[in-house]
Amino acid sequence: MTSTFELKVNGRAHRVQADENDLLLYVLRNDLDCKGVRFGCGAGHCGACTVWMDGRAVQSCDMPLWGTAGRELTTVEQLASDPVGAVVLDAFVTLQAAQCGYCINGILMSVTALLRRTTSPTEADLHETMHRHLCRCGAHARILKAIEAAATRLRAEGRP
Repeated sequence: MTSTFELKVNGRAHRVQADENDLLLYVLRNDLDCKGVRFGCGAGHCGACTVWMDGRAVQSCDMPLWGTAGRELTTVEQLASDPVGAVVLDAFVTLQAAQCGYCINGILMSVTALLRRTTSPTEADLHETMHRHLCRCGAHARILKAIEAAATRLRAEGRP
C-alpha cells in the first residue's frame, strides 16, 4: 500500500510516495536522485549501499522504509561537507585508495562514521567497520593506508 513518507536526507526534508516495505536504497536512488548509493548484493553483505542513519553506518539495500521514520539520513553526496568526511575523501584520493570505485562510496561512509567516533581506531575497530564491505579489486592495502592517513591528520588537527 503506497503512502506518503517524510524523510530527512542530507539535511533536507523530502516527501515520497512509497510502500512502507520499499527498500531505502531504491527510494534514495530513484526518488531522491542519490546515485552515489549503489546496489551491490541486495542482502546487506557487500556495503556498496551504505548510508548513515543518525550518524551510524547502515546498509540501505535491506532497510525497509518504515525503519527510517524520524531518522536523519546522510548519503555519500553529503560527505565532502562533513569536516571528517572531507579529510577522509582527501586521504582516499591522495593515496588512490580505490580501483574501480564501485564499493568505495559505502566504504567512505563507514570509515567516516568510525573516524567521527575515534581518530585512534584499533585493529578490532577496523575489522568491525570493514567486515561488511567487499572490494573485488583488491584495493584493501591502499584503503587501510588511507584510513590511517585520515586518522593521523584528524589527530594532528586535535580531533578526539
